[in-house]
Amino acid sequence: MPKRDGAPLGAPCWVDLFSSDTDRAREFYGELFGWKSEQTGWEFGGYINFLKDGAPIAGCMLNDGSQGTPDGWSVYLATDDAQRTVDATVANGGQVYAPAMDVGDLGRMAVLADVGGAAIGTWQPGTHPGFVELAEPNTPGWFELHTRDYDKSVAFYRAVFGWDTFTASDTPEFRYTTFGEGDGALAGIMDASAFLPDGVPSHWNVYFAVEDTDATLEKIGKLGGATVLPAEDTPYGRLAQASDPTGALFKLVANA
Repeated sequence: MPKRDGAPLGAPCWVDLFSSDTDRAREFYGELFGWKSEQTGWEFGGYINFLKDGAPIAGCMLNDGSQGTPDGWSVYLATDDAQRTVDATVANGGQVYAPAMDVGDLGRMAVLADVGGAAIGTWQPGTHPGFVELAEPNTPGWFELHTRDYDKSVAFYRAVFGWDTFTASDTPEFRYTTFGEGDGALAGIMDASAFLPDGVPSHWNVYFAVEDTDATLEKIGKLGGATVLPAEDTPYGRLAQASDPTGALFKLVANA
C-alpha cells in the first residue's frame, strides 16, 4: 500500500502504547519492528514517537499507575473537528474520558468511550497527520473493535465518525461489520459477546503487519514478550496475538 498524506475521516490514523516501562518498550519495539524512537519535550508530557524510515508510525506514553488501567495499545480515528466528535459521542450514548484539547500545533485530540464502553481516541490533524504508512511489514495493519454491544456499536460509529458500514458476516457464530468494503476496508467491528471473558470490557485491537507471523512470535519470546494466541491461518492472513514485556497485548497479521 502506498504512503498516504493523511487518513480518511473516521479511519484509524494513529496508535499509541500506554506503558509502565517506556524504556523497555522503546527497546522491545525497536528490536521487534526496527523502529527508532524519540522523546518529545515535557510540554508534551514526555510523549515518545516511534519512527519508521524517519516518519512517525506510533506513540508511547508513561502509565504511572494513577489511572488504574493496564498497559495497552490504543487506536485514534481521524476527525476534522474534535469538539464536534466529542459532542456527537455524548449525543449517541458514549462518554468523554478526555475533552478536546490542543496538542501544540500538532493537532487536536480527545479520548472517548463508545456506546459499548470501548475506549477510542480521536485526532484532528494539524502538522501531525498520524501514521502515513500502513499494512506494510512493521506498520499498523488492521484495527478491530471487539464489543459486547454489536448493533449499538455499529450504529455509533456510523453516527459519530461517519462510517460507511458493510456487513461482512451475519451468522450466529460470526457477526462482523467493516468500515469500507472488501480490499478497501479500513477497520472492523466484531460481535465478541460470546467469547469475551468476564471482566474484560469491549476494546479495540491493533494488528501489526509482519512478513512472517511465526518468526515474529519466536522473536517476541526472545525479547521478553509472550505468545498469547499461536499463529493460525485464516482467510485474512496468518494471525496471532502476543504481549510485550509489561503485558500490553497486540496482534500480528501476515498476508495470506
